[in-house]
Amino acid sequence: MANSVPLFLVDAFAHRPFTGNPAAVCLLDSWPDDTWLQSVAMEMNQAETAFLVREWEAFRLRWFTPALEVDLCGHATLASARVLWDQQLAETGAPIEFLTRSGSLFARLTGEEIELNFPLTPQQEAAAPAGLLESLGAKESYVGRNVDYLVEVAGEAELRVLTPDFRSLAGVECRGVIVTARSADPQFDFVSRFFAPRAGIDEDPVTGSAHCTLAHYWGQKLGKNVLRAFQASRRGGVVGVEIQGYRVLLRGPATIVVRGELIG
Repeated sequence: MANSVPLFLVDAFAHRPFTGNPAAVCLLDSWPDDTWLQSVAMEMNQAETAFLVREWEAFRLRWFTPALEVDLCGHATLASARVLWDQQLAETGAPIEFLTRSGSLFARLTGEEIELNFPLTPQQEAAAPAGLLESLGAKESYVGRNVDYLVEVAGEAELRVLTPDFRSLAGVECRGVIVTARSADPQFDFVSRFFAPRAGIDEDPVTGSAHCTLAHYWGQKLGKNVLRAFQASRRGGVVGVEIQGYRVLLRGPATIVVRGELIG
């Protein structure tokens, strides 16, 4: 590993610093061993750290939480695209292709926002496993499942006051838990929160990959292909959503807050 690695901290789904979801982004010349990658992610202690290596005209992209590597991450992909354009490593007017565990993902600029082209990830109705609702402290109106559990609650007020027992919630076998409700604010179609203590993230501020599932759920429920969402974490963030067949477009801004070097 080189002695110096370009390192950035980016607030994704954020028009200004200290809002949205922060992600670390590392630009690499080649892949080190996975132990080093996981150690860096632990050191950064963000929900996700993204690692990028150029492969011809595309970029290989991997995401790590402080605890493990994940298959899909929206906000760290948004952050990665912002860094590549900032560093003039990608052409501003052309889409960026990311090669990932979830296949090819694409990012392009649309005005002041970045648009991500991701796979739609449908969920199916499921029985709540033992401990899920008790750990959330929630009364569900619907439970669905894919790699995550999706729990709809009665309203935004109930969603906002949830205080999960994260130690207990980590015992539920899933990547994470999406809790959602219709928005009380007419400018949004739905609101959500995302908890993933099993992956080392108690509550994620703004979760792009969760909106690949939320798009399917609320798109069907509301009969709409274009939706506007708010993730009601402490930092909060707005996500634009558009369903296109088996793909979903996620839109939001990103702000670089730190440019530096990783030594070691």
